[in-house]
Amino acid sequence: MSALLFPLLFLGVFLFALLRKVKLFSAFSEGVKGALPLLASLFPSLAAVLILSELFTQSGLSGYLARLLAPALKLVGIPEELAPLLLVKPFSGSGATALLSEVIAQYGADSYLARCACVLYGSSETTFYLSALYFAETKKFSPLPVAAALAGNLLAAILGCLFCRIL
Repeated sequence: MSALLFPLLFLGVFLFALLRKVKLFSAFSEGVKGALPLLASLFPSLAAVLILSELFTQSGLSGYLARLLAPALKLVGIPEELAPLLLVKPFSGSGATALLSEVIAQYGADSYLARCACVLYGSSETTFYLSALYFAETKKFSPLPVAAALAGNLLAAILGCLFCRIL
């Protein structure tokens, strides 16, 4: 059923446009024209976040920080094996997906670590990516929303691992 969602949505928009006698291609072209200035304003911030995300993981800094933070995370109930996932997720969704796959492959899909990793992955957000998009559009920066989002990610990880342990 979900495989039909996009074709049905596309067909629905097409039929709606026909019924309303909208020139579909010209409306689409106007939308694309309006999106180009937005893309131009977002591109520098987006590129910076993607480059910094790659540098963070490829330089080994994420691994070093994960080893450094692992004992503290263990104290609050987050398995130390999940420290890299917790650190990479705010920067990169694809990097976090790769780490999640590694945890599942190494420990098994039904293991406590895999369940914690899945909950951690699903309950956190790519905070820096979204912040870059938002702040690029508003042209204002405030560290408070970023700090609140990171605190939310950490709290979700702590509670998620607790619930995985209980259930």
